[in-house]
Amino acid sequence: MTPLQKKLEERDLAGVREILTEDPVRIDDRTDDGVPLALYAARFGDLAIVRYIVEYSRASMNTVDGQNRTILHYAAMSGSVELNRYLVEKVGMDLTAGDAQRVTPYQIAWERGHRELLAYYQERVGAAYEEMYHNPIRTGMFPDPSIVRVGEDYYMVNSSFIFFPCIPISHSRDLIHWEIIGHAIEDPAWAALDELEGGRGYWAPDISYDDGTFYITATYRLNDTGTVYRKQIVVSSQRPEGPYGKPAVIDEDGIDPSIFHEDGRHYMLLNRGARIFELSSDCTRQISPARLLYYGDQKRAPEGPHLLKKDGWYYLFLAEGGTGLGHRITVARSRTLMGNYEPCPYNPILRQNDERGAIQRCGHGKPVCTQNGEWYMVYLCGRRIGDGYSMLGRETAIDPVTWTADGWPVVNGLKGPSVLQRRPNLPEYAPDQAETVRHLWVSPRPPEPDGIRQEGDRFYLKGSRAPLERVDARNLLLRRQTAFCFAAEVTLALPALRPGQEAGLVCYYDENTWVSSYVGCEETGELFVQVREHIGAEDVYHAKTPLAAAGDVSELRFSVETADLARTFAVRAGEQCVRTPLANVYYLCDEGIRMGKRFTGAMVGMYAYAGGEPFTAEFRSFAYEDRETVNG
Repeated sequence: MTPLQKKLEERDLAGVREILTEDPVRIDDRTDDGVPLALYAARFGDLAIVRYIVEYSRASMNTVDGQNRTILHYAAMSGSVELNRYLVEKVGMDLTAGDAQRVTPYQIAWERGHRELLAYYQERVGAAYEEMYHNPIRTGMFPDPSIVRVGEDYYMVNSSFIFFPCIPISHSRDLIHWEIIGHAIEDPAWAALDELEGGRGYWAPDISYDDGTFYITATYRLNDTGTVYRKQIVVSSQRPEGPYGKPAVIDEDGIDPSIFHEDGRHYMLLNRGARIFELSSDCTRQISPARLLYYGDQKRAPEGPHLLKKDGWYYLFLAEGGTGLGHRITVARSRTLMGNYEPCPYNPILRQNDERGAIQRCGHGKPVCTQNGEWYMVYLCGRRIGDGYSMLGRETAIDPVTWTADGWPVVNGLKGPSVLQRRPNLPEYAPDQAETVRHLWVSPRPPEPDGIRQEGDRFYLKGSRAPLERVDARNLLLRRQTAFCFAAEVTLALPALRPGQEAGLVCYYDENTWVSSYVGCEETGELFVQVREHIGAEDVYHAKTPLAAAGDVSELRFSVETADLARTFAVRAGEQCVRTPLANVYYLCDEGIRMGKRFTGAMVGMYAYAGGEPFTAEFRSFAYEDRETVNG
């Protein structure tokens, strides 16, 4: 313990002053746990000492610890209202700022039950902690959000890539709690995914509503094997959940289409920058050539265009900077639809400037106005673990939009993405959990017609003729991983396997990267359990364990427990339990390897491989539990 730390713990202002007067750099020292002493001082709630450090020492109030916690996080631990008031009102610290795990000072005060401090925080924010929400509001693979309000109901669509059914449609009434109610493409014959590599398929959908009809458009992204890589599709329905009709295909190159409706006419926008062309009355055909409205403010990877008409202005929102750490939302406006568009002087109106912040890669947003006149922006974001791994893929967040006196929209006061935010002034919505879970199941590309069957809590999977590492693998049943720490388990009725066949639990990103825990069959007919990692062109096989009493066992219980990049697989067969720990499944994320299009997200589920001899695997009681939950 350094002399300065000792004086801080003793709350000895004179001793602190003496040390820092003689040797000012000592304020840059850290505790044995690595906490900067400038922050550590606030834990003890001594306003006089903290004031001296703030106003007379060389400490910077931008200092954070290894978890990205600020001095206010430590002040919240103390419970001192006087100290917190000083740091918030005089130093300008943010009580809703999140650390690397999205923990805020407000949350710390709430968890520790500091009632007086909570009352002060509530006064500052205008809402009790229970009336706040955390971003992201949709965790796991929910990228590229688009939203529309019809009356008191809100509908959202997100990218689905090669997963089937395609393009989830979600419903909410409070903008925070959502349930999937259907998909834009549910007919396997219309999906056209069979030959597509992971990461291709349906990109960046948009949902809109006009004169009693819902329209969903998206980019259909093909493999890089021909001369045409991108097309646009449009489907429509009078019901938000569908069914939607057969996709109309529009042969205009570009990505991220959206549809703008005005006075009975319909226009499609898509990148690069924002190009526009008119659609037919049913939005199924292009009836004018595309022309450029505006290329963007930053002019790097301008995409995701959305148009909004308000107060006589056409506002054009763009995603720029690429979908990584430089992602952002910009806006321009014009008095006429075809422009010219002038950029907003406050651009980017949303960007994460803190590279250590918990929520990163923020962009691709679309605004919505509530029935109460409040404005919000839904946008994609990503969270990282380890050395920058985005295992959950890109998620959906939401922040308030305010309009400046000169008529420009800004998101969250230009402070970047929020971790903790006041809930919209809408009645809390309680989704139907059973319906939500039912719609969470997806398959990489459509399964065979008789490939997957569900009866109650039982799932019957016809063994795929192709192994998991091939594009033509079929009949996998998966759901999104929605937290960095989760547990999943499922029971498999022990099948009559032939040599080379297998069935079990899989943690899946795409055909290039996955890890499976399975029961297999030797050439001798002996059954065994094993874990296999598939990392690009490499396979890593872990210890093979024979089933000790296969003849006396009728079922196997597969499970996986996770903690960030670590996985522990277990298989229980009667009294036998085989555990296989994996320290680092870095490959189950966007950044894990360089192979194909990697911006989807990790999943978990069930599979069976039959090869040339068909069999059906019976799974039951699949259970999934996040070990970290918010907004519940």
